[in-house]
Amino acid sequence: MSFIQFQRNEEAARVIASYYETPPLLFVHSYGCQQNVNDGEKIKGVLTDIGFGLAARPEDADLIVFNTCAVREHAEQRVFGNVGALKGLKEANPKLLIAVSGCMAQQKDVVEKFRRHYPFVDIVFGVNGIDTFPALLCEKLAAKKRVLRMPSKREEIVEDMPLRRDSAFRAWLPIMYGCDNFCSYCIVPYVRGRERSRKSVNILREFHELVDAGYRDITLLGQNVNSYGKGLAEDIDFARLLRTLDAVPGDYRIRFMTSHPKDATPALIDAIAESEHISRHLHLPVQSGSNRILKEMNRHYTAEEYLALIDYAKRRMPEMTYSSDIIVGFPGETEEDFCATEALIRRVEYMQLFTFIYSKRTGTRAAEMPDPTPHKEKTQRIARVLALQEQVVAKLGGAMVGKTVRALVEGAGREEGTRTARLDNNMTVDFTGDIPEGRFADVRVTGVRGAQLLGRLA
Repeated sequence: MSFIQFQRNEEAARVIASYYETPPLLFVHSYGCQQNVNDGEKIKGVLTDIGFGLAARPEDADLIVFNTCAVREHAEQRVFGNVGALKGLKEANPKLLIAVSGCMAQQKDVVEKFRRHYPFVDIVFGVNGIDTFPALLCEKLAAKKRVLRMPSKREEIVEDMPLRRDSAFRAWLPIMYGCDNFCSYCIVPYVRGRERSRKSVNILREFHELVDAGYRDITLLGQNVNSYGKGLAEDIDFARLLRTLDAVPGDYRIRFMTSHPKDATPALIDAIAESEHISRHLHLPVQSGSNRILKEMNRHYTAEEYLALIDYAKRRMPEMTYSSDIIVGFPGETEEDFCATEALIRRVEYMQLFTFIYSKRTGTRAAEMPDPTPHKEKTQRIARVLALQEQVVAKLGGAMVGKTVRALVEGAGREEGTRTARLDNNMTVDFTGDIPEGRFADVRVTGVRGAQLLGRLA
């Protein structure tokens, strides 16, 4: 943190202390992806740094922050509804401050909607303004008027922001921000900006700190981690970064997301196969099995190229599991296109699928495409995907029965007296035993229930 920023935060702490009679409480709710979750941890960090405590419920808070997602229209409507529900809290407590941040706030029409229709919202700022939040609070309290920042481009990466992590054993570690892909259905490049990679020395320093602090599950984040290194002066790519981090001694796992298939390479697979700490699980969003639809989506790979990489990974690591994103009902998708997606799912055998009916996002190219398929037909197709996926998961889960696995305990299981833990391959197992969360346990898999493995301590 710069000396100037430190001085500003000192000033903000004084302003906050003089505004509230007792130490104020903060409530943050983050919507959407893991990048947003990490942004929420930064919001908590910069505000606890100036004197805020944390509230478990919005009703107990002096400052409520909704950290928003703009990937799907349904997510945006949910935010507007939840923000509207805060009006009563504001009327009951005029000193309550309400802020909206994140991807939605990177859209001018959204900021204008908050300005016109939500007068009780005090502060609005975008994804690259977290470090300025204390200054925005000071501005709001000093001028006694709303502070609504219109979206702006900001290319710099702010390092050393305070963080208040939500977990003592699982951590998110951003390695890059933004996206250059401009998939025709996706709003992310417009709200998160173009790709910007962190210097490897800063990533390595933060990684060392996490390992030394006892974090056991560290997930590298980026809108497209596979393009890490573009634009940096140093000669590095994602596979080499993985090898550098894997060389750090300790008892931990490395995960990463999200990977774009067009930038995933055999070198990446080799880095995983030859590593000690990298999870044998690959999340590789395919979106569709139809080459025609992939071209319309602007994905820059074919189904054959995608499957060739999967086949290479299966040869190198037979124990590897896979997950993916599937968009059903993309504009113009035919039954033939959809059948190609079903065939690809059968071929890969994903351990987990995140399936969505296409959501129109204003400002993207796909939003202007003809979309003649009735919604009912799209829901029938997604039901077919889910039924197919149930069969695949039952097969994969059944193959685990009888094996002894090492798993990281995450908390209480679904039934009394059980704990739930995550395997290296990202499957989860509920087992009988009393191992504290954040510890590794050897578990013998004894059965499977749906997508959930069952077991006991080995």
